[in-house]
Amino acid sequence: MSKGIARIKKRDGTVVDFCQDKITEAVFKAMRSQGIDDRAAAKHVSDITTFILEEKFGGFTIPSVEQIQDIVEMVLMKQGYHEVAKAYILYRERHKDIREAKQTGLNLERLIRDYINDRDWKIRENSNEGTMSFSGLNARISGEVLANFALNQLYTEKIKKAHLDGEFHIHDLTYPIVGYCAGWSLEQLLRKGFGHVPNQVHSYPARHLETATLHMVNFIGTMQGEFAGAQAFSSVDTLLAPFIRADNLSYDRVKQDIQKLIFGLNVPSRWGWQTPFSNLTFDLTVPEDMKNKKAVVGGVELDSCYGDYQPEMDMINRAFLELMIEGDQKGRVFTFPIPTYNITKDFNWDSPLADLLFQATAKYGIPYFQNYIGTDLNPGDIRAMCCRLNLDQRELMRRPGNIWGPGDSTGSIGVVTINLNRIGFESQTKEEFFGRLKYLMILAKESLETKREVVSTMLQRGLMPYTQVYLGHFDNHFSTIGVCGMHECCLNFLGKGIGTPEGKEFAIEVLLFMREVLREFQEETGNLYNLEATPAESTSYRLARLDREKYRNIITSGTDKFPYLTNSTQLNVDATRDIWEAIRHQQDIQPLYTGGTIFHSFLPEAIDPVTCKKLVRKIAETKLPYFSITPTFSVCESHGYLKGQHPVCPHCGAETEVYSRIVGYLRPVRTWNDGKQQEFRDRTPYTKLL
Repeated sequence: MSKGIARIKKRDGTVVDFCQDKITEAVFKAMRSQGIDDRAAAKHVSDITTFILEEKFGGFTIPSVEQIQDIVEMVLMKQGYHEVAKAYILYRERHKDIREAKQTGLNLERLIRDYINDRDWKIRENSNEGTMSFSGLNARISGEVLANFALNQLYTEKIKKAHLDGEFHIHDLTYPIVGYCAGWSLEQLLRKGFGHVPNQVHSYPARHLETATLHMVNFIGTMQGEFAGAQAFSSVDTLLAPFIRADNLSYDRVKQDIQKLIFGLNVPSRWGWQTPFSNLTFDLTVPEDMKNKKAVVGGVELDSCYGDYQPEMDMINRAFLELMIEGDQKGRVFTFPIPTYNITKDFNWDSPLADLLFQATAKYGIPYFQNYIGTDLNPGDIRAMCCRLNLDQRELMRRPGNIWGPGDSTGSIGVVTINLNRIGFESQTKEEFFGRLKYLMILAKESLETKREVVSTMLQRGLMPYTQVYLGHFDNHFSTIGVCGMHECCLNFLGKGIGTPEGKEFAIEVLLFMREVLREFQEETGNLYNLEATPAESTSYRLARLDREKYRNIITSGTDKFPYLTNSTQLNVDATRDIWEAIRHQQDIQPLYTGGTIFHSFLPEAIDPVTCKKLVRKIAETKLPYFSITPTFSVCESHGYLKGQHPVCPHCGAETEVYSRIVGYLRPVRTWNDGKQQEFRDRTPYTKLL
């Protein structure tokens, strides 16, 4: 015989005495809202509910408030009170909203205190911010509200739970109704001018180089307000070159105009005291598909073609590289724009411009290199999406551009990163592993389809007015799914890391499986999907913390206090000092990504430019699609640039800023989050290079 219900569990986990009168009162309120003033009927419903509770839970477990309310709804429906049941459901939802509003209010009060007192690790969640400010506090508060809205109003409970539990990570929840990143057609801006939004200033197409660079700064800064992540222009040197000849500009004047572009893109003008995340791609030589294309100045086509302007392109590239090498007044490196240089088969390795490029690379590690020599990539693809109308959904397409700079008129609508480490720890067999992986990918797809619908709706409602003018739709934007923690996954699932033959083979098997699932998603939804080695700047720290909270024995990298997961399918950061051992491992894995990946060549300090050139040339012969050379360096307020890691200036004893790449852009290490700082301490830089 069942025992009576004595205790129930509240939503906050506390256990209190059971009171049937509360059920009766709630049902009676729902009945009265429907014109039924019958307390006896309400008591009858609560009696049946209590009987079911006693049969189901009596003497064994303590029921929760949610379980009790579910039974009340069921009883109302079975007793024929359908409208009352609907009212009761609305009553539940209303009280849920009230509870969440109260909780949000409490969270915001604590958040403000923690931010002001520097107790909030998310101050350094994004190293591009990294500094306390009123603007940062403002962004933190609004971001918390928007993230709360997204999780509770946009996504299903399953998606919300998967994110909060750390099974996957939905990126940029603080930007829930705008897209992730975008590549823009600089040619379109030069033809159209900047503006064309109702009630805003309109400008004519640029007729001078200075105006063109100012339009670029304003455009990127404005678009950063309509997207969460990177904003990119391609073929910058090719498209700007005709302006130099049109005004017969001297080199000094060109350098001054390019200086305005660089400084303008490094002002913290976006919310949260951040600089716009910008990527500029330089061709160095005119691409084949643009050589015979009419040049544009002042919005009109000239009689000449872009292929006629190689000398002017050289002036732009020389000016840009000299300025990046010089740094700012203190010798501090410019974080943005992130420059990407296309390494093609006709790249002139022995030109003065190449020497300058590798001087910048050797000293700061500024440039990124897009590899068109050892890979099957096509330089013209970066401009292909803006006129691509019919895409084959049966094929998984490679997103043009690179991990930081999407091609023209494309980008990502949103990004979800799967926690492979959690799957590896929880799975006993491969069948279980891949079943769990597919389940989470399906949830990720559902979240991305929801975001695509929301973002497209917001675009049509006018919340992204400049995107509406210069893009108009998101048909060519990808839904991006990425991975994090493959190395730790291998340790937990296989008992050996990704650096072993078994670990590498399993990583490839996982990526091939994911590619096939994404191809199925494309056919099912009609939308573009891609697979990305997501940068995971804060994600690797967040997911590792959640892994450790849930499972005491799970393997993560780092320390107990500052755990992290190794990015995507990369080697663990202390794997080897031999760069070629690392490249041989990664060149079979990284080409499997269709949405962006990168190989960072972390060095203990600057190398000489000749060695740097040889290294880049040799890496370009591999299958790595995108790579960097990243020496560690320091900056002293008084003595400027210092080679290598010097926390204290050897000349004056002052504290310095130690710089390296945090997942992809150069920032002082002290502005990184705790997980990434621990990763930096664990890094074994490459010393065997050639």
